[in-house]
Amino acid sequence: MENLEHILADHPFLKGLDPASLGLLVGCASNVRFDAGQYLFREGQQADQFYVVRYGRVGLETHVPERGAVMLQTVSAGGILGWSWLFPPYHWHSDARALELTRAIALDGACLRAKCEAMPALGYELMKRFARGLDESLHATRLQLLDLYGHVAR
Repeated sequence: MENLEHILADHPFLKGLDPASLGLLVGCASNVRFDAGQYLFREGQQADQFYVVRYGRVGLETHVPERGAVMLQTVSAGGILGWSWLFPPYHWHSDARALELTRAIALDGACLRAKCEAMPALGYELMKRFARGLDESLHATRLQLLDLYGHVAR
C-alpha cells in the first residue's frame, strides 16, 4: 500500500495533499491496466470510481446519432477521469476508451464518499480539486466545439 501512497502523492491532481488524507485515499485505491481499445467505462453504466491516469491516453467519447462515436476529450498521464461517482444517480455520461496501453489508479467512489462524509475537510479539499478539473474540462470541450464547428456568423 505504501507504493500506492507514493504514486498518489506524486500525481498532479493529489500533489500537496496532506499525508493523513493520502493514507485514507490509499484504502480506496487499486492499480488498473487497460489495453488499447478497452473501455474503462460506458455511458449509462454505474459510475463507481474515478481514475488517476499514470501512463497512456484515454479518449472520452459520446455517441451521436448518424455519426457514431465522437471524441470529446483526450486524457493522458497526469490527468484524471470520472466525476460521475460524485453526483447521484452515479451513472457515466460518456464512454472512456484506452487509446493505447493505459495504467491508472482506480479509486472506489463509494469508499471515497464514505470517507468524505466522515471527514468533511477531506471532502472539501477533494471537491475543490475536482471543481478545478471540471473547469478545465469544460474549457477544453468548448475549444473542441469551436474547432469542430468553426466560426458561427451572427
